[in-house]
Formats: sequence, C-alpha cells, structure tokens
Amino acid sequence: MSELLSRITIDPEVCHGKPAIRHLRYPVESMLEYLAAGDTFEDLLKEFSELERDDLLACLEFAAQSLKLKSQHLVLA
Repeated sequence: MSELLSRITIDPEVCHGKPAIRHLRYPVESMLEYLAAGDTFEDLLKEFSELERDDLLACLEFAAQSLKLKSQHLVLA
C-alpha cells in the first residue's frame, strides 16, 4: 500500500464505514465532490483545518486505485 493510501481509513464507527481521511469524519467521497465542483486544495485546506495536502492527494489516489479495481458503466445523456 502506498504511503498516501495509508491516510485513508475504513471504520464502521466513522462515516458509516465509508472511506474517510485518517479516522476523521471527512469522507473521501465528499472531498472528491468538492474538488469536482471546482474547489481547490487551498480552498479545502482553509475550510477544513485538520486536513493536510497529502490527505487530499490520498483521496485522489484512492479514487484512481478504485477505478482500476472495478468496471464502471456510466450512462451519458
């Protein structure tokens, strides 16, 4: 496992078992949604003071690795 991915944790007691950052209540999914909506790393680091740049990089790495594991089928309208 990469050093970045070690920042992503899955705990049934945190965020209903969804992947989160360092056992904190910051779901990977939410951080990716913020980034997809146009927020920058700097925006998120200001808004969520407990986060570090490597946490956000870990979210991106987690998403990239997740896509490699599964076949994704999107219906584009």
